[in-house]
Amino acid sequence: MSLNSPTLISQALLAGLSTQMFRYYEDRIPRDGSVLVVSNHRSFMDAPILMAALSNPIRFACHHYMGQVPIMREIVTGQLGCFPLEEPQNRQQSFFVQSQMLLQSRQMVGVFPEGAQPMVKFTVPNTVGEFQRGFAHLALRADVEDLAILPVAIASIEEVNTSGFPLRLLSLFDPSEPLFKQSGWHPLVVYRRVAVLIGRPYWITPQHQKTYHGKKARTVVAELTEYCHNEISDLLRQGW
Repeated sequence: MSLNSPTLISQALLAGLSTQMFRYYEDRIPRDGSVLVVSNHRSFMDAPILMAALSNPIRFACHHYMGQVPIMREIVTGQLGCFPLEEPQNRQQSFFVQSQMLLQSRQMVGVFPEGAQPMVKFTVPNTVGEFQRGFAHLALRADVEDLAILPVAIASIEEVNTSGFPLRLLSLFDPSEPLFKQSGWHPLVVYRRVAVLIGRPYWITPQHQKTYHGKKARTVVAELTEYCHNEISDLLRQGW
């Protein structure tokens, strides 16, 4: 493993911040096939935490502005291997195309279905917001064999909350994002002790894909989204 690999960089970040991480149910991590990691999201540390916990690089879809900010861009894309989403008019198509290519090459792809909302306001530890359904559509339409959706819960045990920078500052890098047009400060959550609990994988079968391309597409998307949300919610309660 290269000394510059995302996994080692993530482990070094946790060590530098003196973060203690506890991992549970690691036997549930799929060893074969493609994996789409789905997790809750409250901190800039979440992507490195998951890479360190799964001992594997994970190609996370991240907010558009992260690819626009100097230095941050080099860290997020160059060092951690994340891929920023494009501007709104091309965002959905770009997400599906890039993610499917990565999954087809047997790379782990990571998604935070809560979106940016929990990142721009102070949130209560070990709660999870509503999930957007894009990851479910990706999983069900991707032309990928042996695809597992892996729900993972990040349960904060001890953390420090500070104010990072004014939200309006981010509008300079992404004027299209409504969340950046409000007053207030961007929270900065630093985990001191954190539990990572790995859920039961949800394997996508040919029957799921057949249903998705039929009249019950909305039903199978809702079932997959609800499964991941419930699994993460239950694991968060365990972690607390």
